[in-house]
Amino acid sequence: MATQTPIATLTNGQRTDINTRRKFLLKLAKALMSYGAPSHRISSMLVAASDILGAKADFVHLPNIIIVSIRDTDASPTRTYFVRATGRVALTKLHHVHDIYRQVLHDKMSAAEGMDALRTILRSPPTYPLSVRCVLAFFSASLICVISFGGSIVDMFISGLCASVLQYLGLSAASKSSMYANVYEISVSIIVAFVARGLSNAPGNIFCYSAISSAGTVSILPGFTILISALELMSRNIFCGSVRIVYAIIYTLFLGFGLTIGSDFYLLVDRRARHAYYAAGTPSSQTYAHGTFLMVNSSTPFIPISGVLGTGTPSYAMQHIVKGCFRDPLWSWAFKPLPWWTLFFLVPMYVTCTSLANLQHYRSLQLPVMVAFACCSYATNRAANIVLPDRPDIVSAAGAFVIGLLGNAYSRIIGGTAFTSMVTGVVFLVPSGIAQGGGLTQNFHSSSEQYSTGFSLALRMISVASGVTIGLFVSQVLVYLVGTRKNAAHFAF
Repeated sequence: MATQTPIATLTNGQRTDINTRRKFLLKLAKALMSYGAPSHRISSMLVAASDILGAKADFVHLPNIIIVSIRDTDASPTRTYFVRATGRVALTKLHHVHDIYRQVLHDKMSAAEGMDALRTILRSPPTYPLSVRCVLAFFSASLICVISFGGSIVDMFISGLCASVLQYLGLSAASKSSMYANVYEISVSIIVAFVARGLSNAPGNIFCYSAISSAGTVSILPGFTILISALELMSRNIFCGSVRIVYAIIYTLFLGFGLTIGSDFYLLVDRRARHAYYAAGTPSSQTYAHGTFLMVNSSTPFIPISGVLGTGTPSYAMQHIVKGCFRDPLWSWAFKPLPWWTLFFLVPMYVTCTSLANLQHYRSLQLPVMVAFACCSYATNRAANIVLPDRPDIVSAAGAFVIGLLGNAYSRIIGGTAFTSMVTGVVFLVPSGIAQGGGLTQNFHSSSEQYSTGFSLALRMISVASGVTIGLFVSQVLVYLVGTRKNAAHFAF
């Protein structure tokens, strides 16, 4: 380990080495924020590195910015640096950054070499070009459509095309134009909802609005943001956690508002579709009876009620609803949900595509580890959902507990990076929990129902994130309950 030397007794060479270590810390802070490191772990990692390297630095972490305060002696003035960076998860580069962090802290690499390596990583282009990332978005949305949202073969291709357009607009247009970036989420949700509503009213009703719109926009849901905010609040980082969770809730309302506009705009254009939409929930063969009725099954029975009683039988379409989609038993297999045994190869394919979409290199040894951990977590999630239906918080906690045990054991026993090996499986729990609660989009007939639907979606995501947070923290405590204490900060959820 690097040893600390009092600042007052430093020679010129030692002072230069201290300055190099401090520059390494600044570059490390920028790299961690740029590649999606868990924000509640960044401060602890930087503090541990500062203590081990003897850099005498203090850190304040705010959303998208880190304030670094460096002090030489009690008499000299304090220098303050502002490190600002925004980015998204890049698993391969984040794994390399963590490797450099551990090598510098364990004296296997000097601070100057580590700073040069971090500078090379920050200047390198993305792992995959824009075209490949659009293709990965297509496959990811197509597979999640049939896995979680009850889509058919024809639905999965439409949702994949919507996700590809969404990915292209996000990585190309939104990144180049700050004006369009402000309305990016609303615009893409309007497009996806308009296309899904139009196809769902095509002759034959073979397309499902709920499956296409949910799978097409699930990639821009703030599930990861809500999870990170819950972890920050659990770690007593109240400021960042509260800011992120409020942002995620408002973001979800905007997203639901965009889906509403797209759907209503098509219903406004197509009069036939509007009449069919409002008549879809009306039972057939309705009969009405006038008179006085006795309620014999209430808590206070035999109280007479006067009025009109209407009864009816569900229509043929209402009797064959599967996960919000009409599925005629006479249809071909291509227009029905896929059987359950297809999950044995669909889930590994989806997890692989999601890992690659999060910029994990396809030749990395971490990729099969991610796939295995995510599949174990999903299997636990499915089993818990059978035992405890309609409890997405507890079900998500069970899946998170399993992947937390595997990821932290992998880091402690084998020496891998816990966070990067767990990201794909943890993110997979969010759409699974939303699907268990009824999907992303639901029908409504008034503005009040519209906003209550948006709030219910945000509450479902918070419920899932809370369960995931508890599962991850409990698994971490169990893995690190015994054994030697880590010198470096823990890099996991």
